Amino acid sequence: MLSPKRTKFRKLQKGRIKGPALRGAEISFGDIGLKAMEHGKLTNQQIEAARIAMMRHIKRGGKVWIRIFPDRCYTSKPLEVRMGKGKGAPAGWYAAVKPGRILYEIKGVSLDLAKEALTRAAHKLPIKTNIVAREGFV
Repeated sequence: MLSPKRTKFRKLQKGRIKGPALRGAEISFGDIGLKAMEHGKLTNQQIEAARIAMMRHIKRGGKVWIRIFPDRCYTSKPLEVRMGKGKGAPAGWYAAVKPGRILYEIKGVSLDLAKEALTRAAHKLPIKTNIVAREGFV
């Protein structure tokens, strides 16, 4: 699963995910892509589950690009621990996603096959998504 190799570690604060995506909002590598339509946090498990669903459907034909990376950590305290005593230990990684961000791209397969693969990937994600094609591809 995706996670940073090295981190100059500091537990992050949650913050807020505001505004539209300014970067990664256009299809750059493939012909058809999956675009986020709302704010959200995608964990590395969700990103990987969607990738596996896509790859199984296209049966290793074509090429898939993952355009997001889980570089922010979330923490959790152990079960049955009282309140206080500081912040919990790092428990996993997530990617903060803004509306308009391209999540996945596919190239080298037919339009119908790519749409079905991206639909299956979208079912694995906790945010609303749309399928978008590069101009001149359809």
